Amino acid sequence: MTIEIRQAQEEETGLVSSVLTEAALWLNSIGQALWQCNELEPDSIAGDVRNGLYYLVWRNEEAVGTLKFQMEDDLFWPDVPLGSSAFVHRLAIKRKVAGKGIAALMLKWAQDRAESIGRKFLRLDCAVRPQLCAFYERNGFTKHSERQVGPYFVVRYEYDTRNCE
Repeated sequence: MTIEIRQAQEEETGLVSSVLTEAALWLNSIGQALWQCNELEPDSIAGDVRNGLYYLVWRNEEAVGTLKFQMEDDLFWPDVPLGSSAFVHRLAIKRKVAGKGIAALMLKWAQDRAESIGRKFLRLDCAVRPQLCAFYERNGFTKHSERQVGPYFVVRYEYDTRNCE
C-alpha cells in the first residue's frame, strides 16, 4: 500500500479536524470517549497546524489519517531530558481504512522521523485500553510508566530509535 505523509498546510486545517472528529465520534459511539469534539474544531487546532505540528496521511489523493508530531511535551512527559525525544499525539485514521495497516505505517514513519532528526526516543501516551496498548507494543513500543495528567490517567510508551530490529 502506498501512502504519503506530509506536513499539513494551514488551508488543510479543516481536513485535519475532520479526521480527528470522525475518530472521536467513533470512539464515543463505542463508549471509549477520548477527545472532546470541541477541542478538535478547526479554530482549536489552527495554531498547531500553522506551527507545523500536524501531518496528514494521504492514500490515493485522499486524506485518511493525521497525527501530531512534537519536539517537546512538558504536559505528559515533563520528566524527560529536553532534546532527547520526539512525541506523537492524536494519531487518528478514518474508519474506512481501519485494519488496513495505515496506523502502523504512521508509527513507522514517526519512528523513522524521530531517528532521522537525532532523537533517541519516540514517545506517546494513550488511554489505558488493552487493545490500544497491545497495538503500540506490536509496533515496537515499550511501556515506560503510567501517569495522571489532569483528568486523564495514561500509559506512557517509548520507542528507542537506536534499537536494531
